[in-house]
Amino acid sequence: MLDDLHIHDFYRNAGRILLALFNQFPTPATVYVEDISGPDTPDEYGLHSPRHLACLGAMTWLKQSGYIHFSQLVRQEAIEEAVLTHKGFLLLINKVESGESNAQLLDEAVRHGSSMEMQALMERLMRAFSAL
Repeated sequence: MLDDLHIHDFYRNAGRILLALFNQFPTPATVYVEDISGPDTPDEYGLHSPRHLACLGAMTWLKQSGYIHFSQLVRQEAIEEAVLTHKGFLLLINKVESGESNAQLLDEAVRHGSSMEMQALMERLMRAFSAL
């Protein structure tokens, strides 16, 4: 089985984006790609790295899937007036059996979790989102 590093990066990016917006909720915020994926050095033609573009793709996917809303892309650098959707907010404040919220679990996974832990948590959250 292939180790799909791009999927692991997607889960980590998506988790960081959701947490950034949760920490600003309900105030709309500008979220910079570099704040999520780390510094980027465009090539000699001004094109961003695949890592940067993948993070931007995660932002767009989260919007298209109903987790977040934003008014516009600012070039390929940021999303503007970004906020969790109602369902995205409910997902993150939902408590699990341990009494912790999904946001607390996500914060812990982003800070200290392995790629496999992050993947398992994000997959569980995505399934739970579909049930909301």
